[in-house]
Amino acid sequence: MAAESSQTLERGLRLLRLLADGRRGRTPTELAAELGLSRPAVYRLLTTLQNEGFVRRDGGGRVHLGFGVLVLARAVQPLLREDALPTLRKLAEEVGATAHLTVAEGDEGLAVAVVEPSWTNMHVAYREGSRHPLTRGAAGLAILALREGRTGYLASEGQLQEGASGVAAPVPGLPWLEASVGVVAFTALDPDVVGPRVAVAAAELSGSLT
Repeated sequence: MAAESSQTLERGLRLLRLLADGRRGRTPTELAAELGLSRPAVYRLLTTLQNEGFVRRDGGGRVHLGFGVLVLARAVQPLLREDALPTLRKLAEEVGATAHLTVAEGDEGLAVAVVEPSWTNMHVAYREGSRHPLTRGAAGLAILALREGRTGYLASEGQLQEGASGVAAPVPGLPWLEASVGVVAFTALDPDVVGPRVAVAAAELSGSLT
């Protein structure tokens, strides 16, 4: 019985990982094919996961991650913040701009860790816990790029705060996390100079979380 329960749990986790890859949901038939399981087995998994809020079905019958996953994600955020701070501190001091880690929660970006540079006369005060649409600002645009399989850095001007410029890069290689590392400043940021540094920081953070 223990072996059977373990196998069921493994299948459920594999199903959740598939749904976390950034695609626009899947039908139960597509899930069955990708998991190598029968449709009845997939329906049983979906019933349990849906009852617990970990998956949801849209009007077209496609399956998506449910908001119950966010509850688990919030419990991880303090650990994520702790791991991110050394990388962000190094980036903030190197670039002379406020560095931040932003994670996706649905269609919004949430700043879970922020580090301000110690040596500049003026910097952007960006609060941890700040939210914004993923379609606005370099941090959100980088997460949207990640969903499309792109890992390069992106830049924005004045989209979240007038006079502020930002550069961000997605955190690659972590199927369980949609996130970006970025910097924001009131002075102009040269994307060709700052972008590669931000991308290196994002890769370093990915490596520490792997």
